[in-house]
Amino acid sequence: MCLGIGIWGGFALWYQFPGNVVAKVVAILVWCVPSIWAVRAGFGPVRRWHSLAVFAGLFCVMLIWWATIRPQQDRVWADDVAQPLHARIEGDRLIIDNVRNFHWRSETDYDVRWEPREYDLSQVQSVDMILSYWMGPAIAHTLVSFGFADGRQLVFSLEIRKEQGESFSALGGFFRKFESVLVAADERDIVLTRSNARGEDVYLYRLQGLSPAKMRELLHFYVDRAQQLERAPRFYNTLTSNCTTVVFELMRRIQPKLPLDYRLLASGYLAEYAQDVGGLTPGVPMAELQQAGRITLRAREAGDVSDFSARIRAGVPGISPQGIPR
Repeated sequence: MCLGIGIWGGFALWYQFPGNVVAKVVAILVWCVPSIWAVRAGFGPVRRWHSLAVFAGLFCVMLIWWATIRPQQDRVWADDVAQPLHARIEGDRLIIDNVRNFHWRSETDYDVRWEPREYDLSQVQSVDMILSYWMGPAIAHTLVSFGFADGRQLVFSLEIRKEQGESFSALGGFFRKFESVLVAADERDIVLTRSNARGEDVYLYRLQGLSPAKMRELLHFYVDRAQQLERAPRFYNTLTSNCTTVVFELMRRIQPKLPLDYRLLASGYLAEYAQDVGGLTPGVPMAELQQAGRITLRAREAGDVSDFSARIRAGVPGISPQGIPR
């Protein structure tokens, strides 16, 4: 236990102690002294309770310091997460003040576009799950895309809110390194960001068994979550508050008995989980769903074209040619 606390404290100081690298290293070295004493005291033939008591007291002080670290709204944010989702629902109208619709030439070369848009909730007709693999087969970013009768797609994504010049760290996500932000984006923007600009491998699956009323309920959930984050910002957590856990929380509002599963953490296997609980196209083997749902090459070939959503859905199981938006 002392060893685990010591390691946790070291990482906490590395990611959150104020100052430059030298200050962080000095703080960690100072923390190592009581940590080592406590570990030695625990493994010795006679436990040295005074060393353990000192370590426990210092750990309490660290926890008090840790509790003072609060998420912020006023940092200098990266362009693609600069605006948190601002949305409201008035009757059947979903009104979003800032849908992201960047034009991406590369990960660092893009045109910034945030657009006000309205959607008719009575016209929502499909929900797709998009998985973008960026770190091996077990880790994927999860997005949810809503299709409307007028052919438009609206994608929601829970993202880390990076500052200018900052990059993602899965380990830092355990130590309050990043805030969370909910982004609503045009499908061309958010898919092309990953398939083309970042070179990720992207898959699309049609979710089955959702009535229009349930689809509207899911949209209400995203709007509610966006409003919560506006009122009270939250930290992103690699394990407990990430792009996949928010989708699971969303789906559990529709199906309260959805089981917990390791694939909610190993998000790269989320499609298999969705198939096991009856959420994907029935009667189609998983291998075929994956092969037909791999949209990476189609997205790269299509580029930023008006019928992008139709092109990437060509041949995806559960989506008829007549049901593909144009």
